[in-house]
Amino acid sequence: MGHKEEGGARIGAAEQAYLAIRKRIFSGHYAENERVTEAEIAQSLQMSRTPIREAVKRLLLEGLLTREAGPGLRVVGLGPDEIEQIFQIRLLLESYAAKRAAGFADETQCTELQRLAKRMANHVPPRSEDDFREITEANREFHQLILVASRSPRLEAMLSLVVNLALVARTFHSYDEAAIERSAAHHQEIADAICSGDPNWAETAMQTHLHAAATTARKGFAAGSAPEA
Repeated sequence: MGHKEEGGARIGAAEQAYLAIRKRIFSGHYAENERVTEAEIAQSLQMSRTPIREAVKRLLLEGLLTREAGPGLRVVGLGPDEIEQIFQIRLLLESYAAKRAAGFADETQCTELQRLAKRMANHVPPRSEDDFREITEANREFHQLILVASRSPRLEAMLSLVVNLALVARTFHSYDEAAIERSAAHHQEIADAICSGDPNWAETAMQTHLHAAATTARKGFAAGSAPEA
């Protein structure tokens, strides 16, 4: 029993380290192409090297970090071409996920999709940091739930490793008011399509959403930041 509890603690610490490092990357605390080491990260987070090492492995797979010679790590900078590729991959995979979800989502998942879409709408247009936080979290949960509802572990794994929904975007702050209202409306339509059991509508709604998000991302990069979708 003690071993299991100890193992659970290690898993919890690794997840905590992963979230902390990822937050630092997204917030700009670690600049793009900045060099860091596991020892430096562990010291700054006041954590042992073991959970840091596990978190780094995950971040390397997701493409947020890359291994340099020796103990060095480098924060990966996503250029316009990489962002364009990511959105093209999302168009293929997430549209397919939405199409599958329309055929497999159960009543509980549909209720939750509708709740998350309304949660986003309730904070649009955002007037405070709390609004941005609520929209960002609802967006993440919404897209993740569609993957779960698609009932395809292979598809979920591919998106997590190749795209990683959480790292495609940096912040909703780069959206203008019209764009963020449009995004919220897209989420409601995607939820309606999935919950109506219409695969073609769900696929088209997701494609429309991602095409719009990609356009905003291009504008965001021109201005120096990339948005969420």
